Amino acid sequence: MNKSISKIFSLDGPWGQAPSGGSNKPGRPITPESIDDLLKDLKNKYNFKMPFKGGVKGFSFLILLAIILWLLTGFYRVEPDEQGVELLFGKWNERTTASGLHYFFPTPIGKTLTPKVEAIRKINVGFRSNGEDTRDVLEESLMLTSDQNISDLDYTVLFRVKDAGQFLFNLRDPEETVKVISESVIREVVGKTRLEDLLTISRQSVERESRTLLQDLLDEYEAGILIQSIQLQDVNPPREVIDAFDDVQKAKQDKEKTVNQAEAYSNTIVPEARGNAEKILQEAEGYKNKLIKQAEGEASRFLQVLETYQSAKSTTKKRIYLETMRDVLKNSNKFMIDNDSGNGVVPYLPLNELTKNKNSESQNEK
Repeated sequence: MNKSISKIFSLDGPWGQAPSGGSNKPGRPITPESIDDLLKDLKNKYNFKMPFKGGVKGFSFLILLAIILWLLTGFYRVEPDEQGVELLFGKWNERTTASGLHYFFPTPIGKTLTPKVEAIRKINVGFRSNGEDTRDVLEESLMLTSDQNISDLDYTVLFRVKDAGQFLFNLRDPEETVKVISESVIREVVGKTRLEDLLTISRQSVERESRTLLQDLLDEYEAGILIQSIQLQDVNPPREVIDAFDDVQKAKQDKEKTVNQAEAYSNTIVPEARGNAEKILQEAEGYKNKLIKQAEGEASRFLQVLETYQSAKSTTKKRIYLETMRDVLKNSNKFMIDNDSGNGVVPYLPLNELTKNKNSESQNEK
């Protein structure tokens, strides 16, 4: 069968011209009659059942087949990291399709674009980086803070496409728009922040607030952009005053260090002083109570002695006399001399030796 078909097309090729590699003589012109004759020849030789009769109908069938094939080209596939944007006669029809298989009018009536939307895009503001070389752009990075200081601020905007149709057709230059709007937003937020806070504690809050304001503005413009983050890269005073600013910061750090040391000393000495004061107060209170109790005891004893004296005066006088002599003489050296001894001669008393012996006995007892 293949040889027969080759023989049929051997003279002029299937479309009325010499096949590739053959002679260059022109073939027969293509007409509906010639196509009809070719189909009839195939039908007679190989008993093909054709779906049509006559040359005009055969040509119409081919046109219908071509139309069907053309309509089938309207199917298109959107990958998971893409979005489909359908254009009708070159105009976006306000429709964006998700990943999967879809159908739209084929070319030239319709056209479908499938841009990547998951890739993270980056815009540097205040500086330009080319590999290892970084160039500062002062007209973008110099900003005024709330305390009338100037800051040199570089930052990076990370974003991705949220709606491919809006991204492609609502803005002429989406990336330039993001850059310009982000500058405006950052300047507004920095203008409400002190330079010292911007350098220390307010970096993250500035990033969050700037991202929120930028996203709101882009949504208002229907830019089809989702801001992932705004990252502050370098925040410094201008180069002309950075040395003076560093000196000021060092002075502030020294001041804070001194204040912290003073507070630490105060926190140490004040509780100690309060403790000592409380101790003195407690000792004074105890001494006061002791004296009061002693005075009350002495007064009670005196009253008891007075009551006893009033009931028995002579006995009480003698008792008081004896107790007094006991208290006076109990710690003194006493020598007892019998009046009847010595026959009128005063005896010799070695008082010095007796005193020494008394002192030795006292030390031995200790």
